[in-house]
Amino acid sequence: SSKQEAEALETELLEDYRFGKQQFIEILGHSCAMAVTKVYPLKTLPKKQPTVLIICGPEENGAIGLVCARNLRTYDYEPTIFYPKKSLDNLYKDFTIQCEKMDIPFLSYLPTEVQLINDAYNLVVDAVLGIEANSEEGKEPWATILGIMKQIKIPIISLDIPSGWDVESGNAEGINPEVLISLSAPKRCAVQFSGKHHFVAGRFLPYDIQKKFDLNLPKYSGTDCVVEI
Repeated sequence: SSKQEAEALETELLEDYRFGKQQFIEILGHSCAMAVTKVYPLKTLPKKQPTVLIICGPEENGAIGLVCARNLRTYDYEPTIFYPKKSLDNLYKDFTIQCEKMDIPFLSYLPTEVQLINDAYNLVVDAVLGIEANSEEGKEPWATILGIMKQIKIPIISLDIPSGWDVESGNAEGINPEVLISLSAPKRCAVQFSGKHHFVAGRFLPYDIQKKFDLNLPKYSGTDCVVEI
């Protein structure tokens, strides 16, 4: 879907279907955590500790990252969050407090020595900019963070849109994640994704919305909230 369609879909969900913003972010963050557990089960992680670094941006994508971190914690992973520009939005503050209360550590800075990241963590979750990217792209601290993320050698899981990608046209100067988790429905740039696993987290969408926006979502199996396409 295009940026406009994605925004229209979310507006309809919140206004017409009476989904709460917190509920929407919670469902997506939980789905992202489930996708991570599918591709990288605890037993298969290469390091002794099941560490995961979650890098969160200032808007909705970052909040989804916070929820993902909290859910991973409940599944016995050891998430660490880097959240350099904490949102002043009360809703996002609540998600932050929930993570703090789960004893999830927050990094005060991202090591510029990329080897430190590769050595300390099994995975990186990119919850940086998502669909709001255009307004923040190229600004600090995101430009520096993007430069570091491009050098990371451990697997990266991107939420909705890989950082540095354009929502519509895709990868100009962005990162190359191993996993992409499309939220609600794939964005246009997803056709350029060449990593190993592409998931969609959209099972919760009411049938009429799926039909109206012509989403043609793949079939989910059993009780899965995410599906690989």
